[in-house]
Order: sequence, then C-alpha cells, then structure tokens
Amino acid sequence: MPTLLIVHHTPSPNCQELFEAVVSGAETPEIEGVRVVRRAALAATASDVLEADGYLLGTPANLGYMSGALKHFFDQVYYPCLDATRGRPFGSWVHGGSDVTGALRGLDAITTGLGWRRVAETVTVTGTPAKTDTEACWELGATVAASLSAEV
Repeated sequence: MPTLLIVHHTPSPNCQELFEAVVSGAETPEIEGVRVVRRAALAATASDVLEADGYLLGTPANLGYMSGALKHFFDQVYYPCLDATRGRPFGSWVHGGSDVTGALRGLDAITTGLGWRRVAETVTVTGTPAKTDTEACWELGATVAASLSAEV
C-alpha cells in the first residue's frame, strides 16, 4: 500500500485550518489503498521520507521564507533522501499574512534539487482562509493521494 507523508508546520489557527482541509482531502474515502502519515516538520525524519511514496508539504511564510521548522526538516532529510526519492510525487501549500513569494521560491528550489515531481499546483493563501482556500487545500490533498492510488 503506498504511503503519503504530510509534513507540516501549523503554528496558527489559519495554518491549522488549511492543514485539516489537506488531510481531509487525502483521507477521503473515495481514494482507496493509500496510507496517510502526518508528521510535524520538527518531528519528521529521513526514515519517514524514505518510507513514503509521495509527499504533501505545508508551511507558513515567515519573514519572507518558509518556516524554520520546514527548512530544518529539509536540512535533515536532503542528503539522506536525495537519490532514493527522485521522481516521487508531491504537492504543497503555503499560508502568509501578505506575501508568500520567498517561501514558494525556497520550496521550489529544494524540491527541484531533490528531483520530486509536482502533481498539483501549490495552494497559496494570504490572510484569513476563505472557503475557496480550504476547498483548494482539500483538492490538493485528494489529488496527491489519488496520484499514489493510481500508481498501485
């Protein structure tokens, strides 16, 4: 059974709302045969990444970049997972108060370096999430999970 690893940093109610929507989409009953594993960015390990078949990554945009927690996650897993995870599917979401450009640039640089394959557009949200934002996060979770289900 393929495993979808959701790595997130959810320090605020807004981030938590988006995270819950992503999880709900990934765990929708219509998508069968995918095990969903959730890890806080500071708790996720290289073993978690190596054992997973695809990834969802969530972060706030802090001071013009991804959260320090998600950056720490990447610092810990980058070289141990570099060759073994190339081509694996992923998706991401970013929440910011006003601008997420730097966080997107950092995520793109790291996931490109890892050779991961984006299977859904990044969901970006600024300010308080609207219903359309949580729906987009639900779709993100469902899309990445379905990409793993289809590979079975």
